[in-house]
Amino acid sequence: MLGPTFLANTFLATNTVPALIYSIVAGPVLALVVVPAVVGSLAERGVGASALLLRRLSGLLVTTSAALALLLVLASPVLAWSLTLGVSAEPERAESLRLTQIMLVFVAPQVVLYTVAALGAAAQQARKRFALAAAAPALENIGLMITMAVAAAVHGAGLDVGEAPTGLVVLLGTGATLSVAAHAAAQVIGTARVGLSIRPARGWRSDPAAGQAAQRLRRSIAVAALPSGAFYVLLALSATVRGGVLVLQMAYAVYSVPSALGARAVTTAALPGLSGAAKAGDDVGYAAAWRQALSYGLTVGVPALCVLVGFAGLVADVLANGELRTPELIPTLAACIAVLGVAQLAAGVHEIGRQALFARLDVTGPRLAGVVGFVSTVLAGSACLLLPAGPPRLVALCGAVLLADAAAAATATVLIGRAIRPAALVDLAGAAATGAGAVVILPVICAGVVLTGTGEGGRLLDLAVAVPLTALAGALFVLASTAVGSRLRGAS
Repeated sequence: MLGPTFLANTFLATNTVPALIYSIVAGPVLALVVVPAVVGSLAERGVGASALLLRRLSGLLVTTSAALALLLVLASPVLAWSLTLGVSAEPERAESLRLTQIMLVFVAPQVVLYTVAALGAAAQQARKRFALAAAAPALENIGLMITMAVAAAVHGAGLDVGEAPTGLVVLLGTGATLSVAAHAAAQVIGTARVGLSIRPARGWRSDPAAGQAAQRLRRSIAVAALPSGAFYVLLALSATVRGGVLVLQMAYAVYSVPSALGARAVTTAALPGLSGAAKAGDDVGYAAAWRQALSYGLTVGVPALCVLVGFAGLVADVLANGELRTPELIPTLAACIAVLGVAQLAAGVHEIGRQALFARLDVTGPRLAGVVGFVSTVLAGSACLLLPAGPPRLVALCGAVLLADAAAAATATVLIGRAIRPAALVDLAGAAATGAGAVVILPVICAGVVLTGTGEGGRLLDLAVAVPLTALAGALFVLASTAVGSRLRGAS
């Protein structure tokens, strides 16, 4: 609906800012802190006291997030300036600046709503109820789809900042915020259904359990803030290209899928073993658990790399619809997906290494890896401004993501290596098996690229060819890597 325009940059960048600010307040670590606190309280003090603990934590976090939402509104002129640097022509730049400020004001409440939603999801998880907590975020997507449909019907598609009325920006901002509100409301309902409440209450300072949870959250701020800061830098830099934020976020969404299905799933499964071995002082067990987690991460990340790089053109062609279906955008998006397809492997290793360090109660190591990734993003991303404001700059920005992920992964891996020395850092048999599996599937993927690259049969036919070939490649990867791994381990 928006197309490759500066208006698309404005909407997507500003609508991302509240989520980034929420990540700094608590973000992905909130559940890791709140769930254990509530579970422990349920076991020791019962439902009533645990509900009060949760309400006190809610009071702290909602108050903090509300203050940050207000700060977002006050800082909107500065943020708008940083997100519109790429609009150089007047009066287009002045109008873009004005619309960005308006949008920031309308999306600012999302900071509070994301906090409420996360608290509700954590409360349900503490009571071992997962379905609604996992499904509720889909309401945001549905709400955004409805918002876009209404905006297209009322104002039309493909408008840029010089043509877009203020009413369109207000509609987009309001619809996006109401979508997050629907998500938060569902999580509140789910919390009530498990007998808890996230209605804010005072007294968290006088509650030892709430105070300890708050202290752990404060210690994690730097770890959460660095990735959020790095992504904001990418948003600001990609906004210098017309439609650049849109291309970057679409490619980034594809890049996030293997990490969500791979590294995060691996760390969820491996974290208890890593934590248990670290707590018991079992260095041998900890090293073995790390090597296994890394091996599993590579097992998921390597075939994903092959598929994303091989079928980047097809993925871009499928995603480019409506106003996005332009001859220039599709190859640019394909190149970005291919580069980030490599980056997701490094990002997965970084995530596994970071969680392994956390399992040792090491906060300094993950913070150092985050600093390395942030500095790499700023330096490499800033250098991309030397390139023309078009496809070369966007592809180079994705290269900056790859560099930052690789630097952070290397930092975390080196720290793990020091911690487990003299034990081996990598399971060589597992790495060789993964490499063998990759070699086996390459001909299948190459055949798929050749068969789907003609453009004669249309997207549906290309998908009909690519999907079964991808499934075949996955099956061959499993068979080859399992066979080679078993033989190597048997020989050793």
